[in-house]
Amino acid sequence: MRAWVAPAARPGALERAELPVPQPAPDELLVRVRACGVCRTDLHVRDADLPPRLERVVPGHETVGEVVAAGPQAPGPPAGTRVGIPWLRRTCGTCRYCARGSENLCLSSAYTGWDAHGGYAEYATVPAPYAYELPAAYSDEELAPLLCAGIIGYRALRRADLPAGGRLGIYGFGASAHLTAQVALAEGAVVHVLTRSRAAQALALELGAASAGDAYEGPPEPLDAALLFAPAGDLVPVALEALDGGGTLSIAGIHLSAIPQLDYQRHLFRERTLRSVTANTRRDGREFLAAAGTHRLRTTVTPYDFERADAALDDLAAGRVNGAAVLRMPG
Repeated sequence: MRAWVAPAARPGALERAELPVPQPAPDELLVRVRACGVCRTDLHVRDADLPPRLERVVPGHETVGEVVAAGPQAPGPPAGTRVGIPWLRRTCGTCRYCARGSENLCLSSAYTGWDAHGGYAEYATVPAPYAYELPAAYSDEELAPLLCAGIIGYRALRRADLPAGGRLGIYGFGASAHLTAQVALAEGAVVHVLTRSRAAQALALELGAASAGDAYEGPPEPLDAALLFAPAGDLVPVALEALDGGGTLSIAGIHLSAIPQLDYQRHLFRERTLRSVTANTRRDGREFLAAAGTHRLRTTVTPYDFERADAALDDLAAGRVNGAAVLRMPG
């Protein structure tokens, strides 16, 4: 099969490869890939911002495809079913984190496109218990960003403890942020988007944001909660200072540049809270996809042919993608 790989020995490179079609393990599904989202985490894998775990790994964890085969212990779904392959691939199921419902913190967790080959290929496998059923009213390309950008954004929103009807600031407005903003708006939040991109500002206003401006100029009113999607640590004190008393800043990224020194009185006093987000639980995924089925989300997609996966990552790194980049599979 045709695939793209990220060689551990050459950070920053993405290479074409011909690989055998994978064989599903006993509890896995074999999926013919229809579309795969291009996530910033793929960029971190390619560039070795995340330490390599598999030589020449196939990136991609926002994968939509069709089940074509299953291992003997896989509990369905049947062949022909459209499913999603997400970032979280396996957990141990028995540790203290899994036992309390925090499987995202499992120390034995494994991830698609990092620990195992992902969706930048014609076929991929997924453990059946970790595959998602998908809402019907979306195309393959529209669904792909929901499987990480959407789910992670949803978890970040829940971690932010936004009160009903509250004022939410969103720093950075790419694939994850533009989906999360729509969930927050559907739930009655007042959303202020803080980003330097003029195109992203225009999209934010079109989607219903109350304001859209530069992060360093600040929102027009104090925030009850804020989400940081941009991988820029220097925005942490900026966002904290914009919070009202009792507000929470939730950082959604898996990788962040250095955070400047914080001043307790300016940034944390008055019970402001700083929280990180680590992956997601399957419950997060199911809840978010159910919400996406109820509230039709507008997925802004920039499609790339499969042969241009390297260009898609380069464009993402350079900030040239509006919304979410998605690979279209041949045939």
